[in-house]
Amino acid sequence: MEMIYECIDELNEQKISAETLVKDKDEIFYGKNGKLDSLGLVNLVVAVEEKIEDKTGIPVVLADERAMSQEQSPFSTVQALAEYIVMILNENINE
Repeated sequence: MEMIYECIDELNEQKISAETLVKDKDEIFYGKNGKLDSLGLVNLVVAVEEKIEDKTGIPVVLADERAMSQEQSPFSTVQALAEYIVMILNENINE
């Protein structure tokens, strides 16, 4: 979750709005009660993908057809995104 929190810090520095993201596993990113619009979500996802590659050396794509077809969106909360990242990294390591 630390990588996600680092990206939240980066996004918060860029936000003009008072609606900054909180570094909490239950923080809602997108959807009902979410603090990000679609462009903000894209910025977050790209930042997280870059952070993962920088720290692990493993390139990942988080926003793909599989992510969009999940019953619970991996982009709904910090916890959901963290769990999705672990799943993706585990698959990449095991290939």
